[in-house]
Amino acid sequence: MADLKLYELEGCPYCAKVKETLAELDLEYESIMVPRPHGERTEVEEVSGQTGVPVLVDEANGIDAMPESDDIVEYLEETYGGAS
Repeated sequence: MADLKLYELEGCPYCAKVKETLAELDLEYESIMVPRPHGERTEVEEVSGQTGVPVLVDEANGIDAMPESDDIVEYLEETYGGAS
């Protein structure tokens, strides 16, 4: 099983897009909710160097912090969707 972590924010449409892909691919992941104020998002900033979400971490594949929902969805489909 993959060691996936998703830094996300409640109500974030970009996060929802990533979560939908994770569900479609039947992937388990750890959800890490970040605070709404950007100034309080220290954990995601330490991981990714920025305060925006979503950010995906996939330790099993050496992904330390991937931002941008479109990039994350593409990565998940290529890596776990069997679409080679």
